Amino acid sequence: MEINNSDYSILIVDDVDANVFLLKLLISKSGYKTLTAFNGKEALEVIEKFNPDLVLLDIMMPVMDGQEVAKRMRELPGHEETPIIFLSALNSTEDVVQGFRLGAADYVSKPFNKDELLTRINHQISLIAAKRVILRQTEELRRIILGRDKLYSVIAHDLRGPIASIRMVAEVLVNGINREGVGPEMYEMITILNKLTEESFSLLDNLLKWTKSQTGRLNTVFQKDVEIMELVEGVVETQKTVASLKQIRIRIEGTTKRVATLDMDMAKTLLRNLINNALKFSYKGGEVVVEIIEMDKRVKICVKDTGTGISKEIQEKLFKNDTHFRSFGTAHEEGSGLGLLLCRDFAARNGGTLSFASEEGKGSTFCFDIPTPQLQDSDHSI
Repeated sequence: MEINNSDYSILIVDDVDANVFLLKLLISKSGYKTLTAFNGKEALEVIEKFNPDLVLLDIMMPVMDGQEVAKRMRELPGHEETPIIFLSALNSTEDVVQGFRLGAADYVSKPFNKDELLTRINHQISLIAAKRVILRQTEELRRIILGRDKLYSVIAHDLRGPIASIRMVAEVLVNGINREGVGPEMYEMITILNKLTEESFSLLDNLLKWTKSQTGRLNTVFQKDVEIMELVEGVVETQKTVASLKQIRIRIEGTTKRVATLDMDMAKTLLRNLINNALKFSYKGGEVVVEIIEMDKRVKICVKDTGTGISKEIQEKLFKNDTHFRSFGTAHEEGSGLGLLLCRDFAARNGGTLSFASEEGKGSTFCFDIPTPQLQDSDHSI
């Protein structure tokens, strides 16, 4: 890293005029800007007014010694980390240790070797320069991330409304149109339109929620006494249209009368994503089972399919935020893995966990659990 010494100022603090003159000459010849002070009180005034990058500080001075200067300097806003090099004839172990306790970056004994002193000064300045680069790059990265997240949020939010309207129209067309009346080709086009709008809406919805989640703008709003069975049945019913496009049957296995305290929107999104994935990777004419299992103070909901399954290589990437991969369903539907990351987040926000088991070529099972600490009367009936 190239450093321009003239960009940095060094404050020289010493009560001996000859020492100040010598140090100023030596440091100026190296290209640094210099400031001077002849006692501790004056040094603090210069520090507050001119904000030097480095302080070369004598210890034994009238009015206020160097150790007191260092202590007070650390209390000044913006100078908690300004490097100090103590330059003193006091070179006992106790003096050196005390200097470091007061926040000294280095300690040079008098009489000093000019090459050694310049090397130590250059080292501290290089650390300052590196820190500034890191801070500048960190701020730049922060702005880039904020811009990216805002872009994602605006895109997802602004497109979600129109896509939702198109989705509703396409669904009405598919359910209300007479196949024989429009002909097989037109019916196929409308079916494809419905499938594409459904996938686009799901992606935008996930993108919007994921962006809000990662930027801390997604609140978890808990509702009490949510009937789990009713929630599951509602989501499954809405997914039957999507399933019918691939001639896949969805059925619920098991039941429960338990209620839970959870964020209904998150729970629905979680289950919908798992069912969507199961449909995406199931073969035409297959079956997706949503199984409900009552456990001690929990209800586990599993989505099972007998589709393509997931390779071991992809399994290792499923829940890693820093990996991106593409996977394609049995009808060439594209997946990004974002939905599963959202599912894991939403399960955790509602006090549960997301787990899965899969074997390539045989299918997958994804499960999440919902806390139900208060057992219902029906759980104790004989």
